[in-house]
Amino acid sequence: MKTTIAASLLAATTLTGCAATVATDSNGHEPSYSFPVTSNYTPYTECLAQLSELPGENLPTFTVGEILDKTGQRDMESDSMVLTQGVTEMVMSALWETGKVNLVERFDLRIPLADREMVRQGIMPRTYPQGPTVRPANFVVLGALTELNYNIVSQGAGLYVGGAGFGGRSVIINVGLDLRVVNPITFDVPYVTTLQKQIAGYEVEGNVFRFFGDQLVEFDAGRIENEPLQLGVRSVVEMATHQIMTDFLGLPSSPECELAETEFFSETLDRNRPQEN
Repeated sequence: MKTTIAASLLAATTLTGCAATVATDSNGHEPSYSFPVTSNYTPYTECLAQLSELPGENLPTFTVGEILDKTGQRDMESDSMVLTQGVTEMVMSALWETGKVNLVERFDLRIPLADREMVRQGIMPRTYPQGPTVRPANFVVLGALTELNYNIVSQGAGLYVGGAGFGGRSVIINVGLDLRVVNPITFDVPYVTTLQKQIAGYEVEGNVFRFFGDQLVEFDAGRIENEPLQLGVRSVVEMATHQIMTDFLGLPSSPECELAETEFFSETLDRNRPQEN
């Protein structure tokens, strides 16, 4: 027992000494850097970019209101929201990608209004042209994330014999988005879209464990690959924006950018309709 304790203390002392000599350069330790910064695209970003290539200069003016996460889903382990709280900004980025709207700010006016107030008070030397200086919006986009459904399909299997085994499982969830276009003059709602996207993930694992005397030695290996949840949200946002541009404003759409229609519930009403005698 004393030998074991002495060995443990020696190992701890050795590790402490190693840790104290990690930084060998006076400038510090070179930080790790893995992947480069890339464009944050989805498969539907190309569809929005196609719209920007269409002719037309008489562009409508759009603004985006607050698009909230109304799913009510929280991660209790990290005490944070499950879905992104930046859907408003995602819609702004998607509208910008189309190149077919004038985009004006109405979501956060604190800095612009503070800037104008400082000019008015003479604190900031700047002059504005005579007449209206703020472009009015033709349309306002509003909406919310409305669905986050877990375990649409959840399945798995495993086999463990004699201390060795292999298993796997998969899961499919979905997110839903509802957007509407509002006329800020008449308050009419001329267009509404509601979309959902299913998101898949899977996990495989294998392990082997053996007893050597009174010691248990275990080896585990596995792989988890999940479709990014927030990428699914951005995909739904970009497809909804594409619909606003094509279904609402009438811009042409290419076949590969059409909405994937499903017929999951096409027979439900017929199946539940009372039979005539």
